[in-house]
Amino acid sequence: MARPVKKQPEQWKKEILDAAKELFLTKGYEETAVADIMERAGGAKGMFYRFFQSKEEVMHALGDQMFLENNPFEAVRERSDLNGLQKIREMLAADRADSEREKINAQAVGILKDPRILAAAVEANRRVLTPLWFELIEEGRKDGSIKTAYAKELSELLPLINFWMMPSVFPTDEEGIRRKCRFVSEVLFAMGLPIMEEGMCERAERLIRNEEKKGE
Repeated sequence: MARPVKKQPEQWKKEILDAAKELFLTKGYEETAVADIMERAGGAKGMFYRFFQSKEEVMHALGDQMFLENNPFEAVRERSDLNGLQKIREMLAADRADSEREKINAQAVGILKDPRILAAAVEANRRVLTPLWFELIEEGRKDGSIKTAYAKELSELLPLINFWMMPSVFPTDEEGIRRKCRFVSEVLFAMGLPIMEEGMCERAERLIRNEEKKGE
């Protein structure tokens, strides 16, 4: 009788993340337990803790995985029909159109209250997003569509704006979100990067409403 094929660690990790994604999208993060994830993945609960310390850590890792699988920066990188500024706007529109990642990101807002998860998220954004932003801003600067002397500074600032807009990190209400959006829009416009659109504010406002519903 043939022995069952032993899964490699990376295969287990992927299947745990895939199971978590399916459950978070269907049942919701709060309603999903570690036991549910491992039942869907087909492994013992102890296997979960070989790779992750908590459900919060799975959510963070899942967000990273979903971004890399459908990286909006990569989608516009080779577009010869767009200048740098147009690429940024197209990238942001594509990012907002990813409904599954939007749903996961909305559920992940609460886990950023954990300082360890927040620090990991900030570090991941700095490491991954900063060079991608710099590449597009520099392209726009060279083709004349972006007029700024602060490409490096903007590429470091932009990944941090998301955290500033998160109600779980900086508590606020819908009016506070609108003020932040106006502030960011004016700052970026002054720096030669007019990319703030209404959809970005709507996303942040939805996060506020979701958090308020949880508190009811």
